[in-house]
Amino acid sequence: MALPTLALVIGGFATLTFLTKNSFLDEISKQYVVTARAKGLTENRILYGHVFRNAMILVIASFPSAFIGLFFTGSMLIEVIFSLDGMGLLGFQATLQRDFPLMFSTLYIFTLMGLILSIISDITYTIVDPRIDFEKR
Repeated sequence: MALPTLALVIGGFATLTFLTKNSFLDEISKQYVVTARAKGLTENRILYGHVFRNAMILVIASFPSAFIGLFFTGSMLIEVIFSLDGMGLLGFQATLQRDFPLMFSTLYIFTLMGLILSIISDITYTIVDPRIDFEKR
């Protein structure tokens, strides 16, 4: 059971790490960081106060789609390779057997999970960056 879990975690971790690294490197080279350094702010204040807030918005925005992709395709591949019973293998077998109600039910569950994760990421936006609010103006 450890090997399939490790395989799922490594794939998702690599994707999010790559996205986070590129997002931070892109934000560090922007003009407001140079201005903050010129003002004499400490490196920790610049990174956590300015760069972290703006860089994490991109990571949070792409997290639900990456997580659903990891769940849907990753679980299917790992369940087929390791002969495990789960939602991915169930959806794959339903597709092969053209069992449309079962296909649509697994798709519905994965879509529902995606919607819930999207709501969680929208709430996380306001925690990471208080400048973002969803009130009607």
